[in-house]
Amino acid sequence: MSLNTHLEPIEPRRFSPFHLAPALVQAPLVALSATLLIAILIMALLAPWLAPHDPGLLNPLMRLKQASAQYPLGNDAYGRDLLSRVLYGARVSLGIGMGAALFSVVVGLAIGLLSGFLRWVDAIVMRMVDGLMAIPNVLLAITIVTLSGASLTTVLIAITLPEIPRIIRLVRSVVLTVREEPYVEAAISLGSSVPRILWRHLMPNTFAPLIVQGSYVCASAILTEAVLSFLGTGINPVTPSWGNIMAEGRSYFRLRPELIFWPGLCLSLTILSINILGDALRDKLDPRLIKRGEGR
Repeated sequence: MSLNTHLEPIEPRRFSPFHLAPALVQAPLVALSATLLIAILIMALLAPWLAPHDPGLLNPLMRLKQASAQYPLGNDAYGRDLLSRVLYGARVSLGIGMGAALFSVVVGLAIGLLSGFLRWVDAIVMRMVDGLMAIPNVLLAITIVTLSGASLTTVLIAITLPEIPRIIRLVRSVVLTVREEPYVEAAISLGSSVPRILWRHLMPNTFAPLIVQGSYVCASAILTEAVLSFLGTGINPVTPSWGNIMAEGRSYFRLRPELIFWPGLCLSLTILSINILGDALRDKLDPRLIKRGEGR
């Protein structure tokens, strides 16, 4: 048998999230969370067809009116339909959450792979990461939005940027562990290029922890957007989001508590559902928890 046969890298087991679906839905709470999150996503996607009125249409005659057949959740301080604004607000809030999760995972994965595999890159990247992580997320986001303006793109960047260092550190820790595996050392000894090693041998091992971390980033981004909007430094109030709907309604809380209740309920249920699904994914994907369960 030739030397190359001995040194041929052993492929890691490929990860497929579809294999997790049957196991996750067996838990009633997880199944309920998944159903609720899917319903909210459908609500956001179909907002233009589900909303009974234009969310930006001002009607001073209907200012702070109670719920009625024409306006199922009532009207806000400018006479706008609250139900329509909550439906359209789901599009913005969920878009911010999923966008922040996607961008932070993609950028953090690329930088984390290089940082964990190339020592000279690691020395530079980790000092920058430590500096960014020393600044509180909300404070950094407020600074970026204040300097650049409160557009949707700016808010997305301001929320995503503080999350990238955490993804980098996670991917780096996985790479530092996997790079010592025999199949990676064999690939290096065979002269495989760095991009091929990163793409074929190291990156597949990061998928499971990234999916779990991405769910937490999504929930955190939705909450951060609501905090920024509530503080008055988020998205322009003309564009409805759950955060700025609550920010506008806080002045009339004693008179019309539902102005905060409905967007707050949607926000809480969404974040709770994402976190429950994230915990369930962690339990199914964490090797230490799996081995502990098998040992019982």
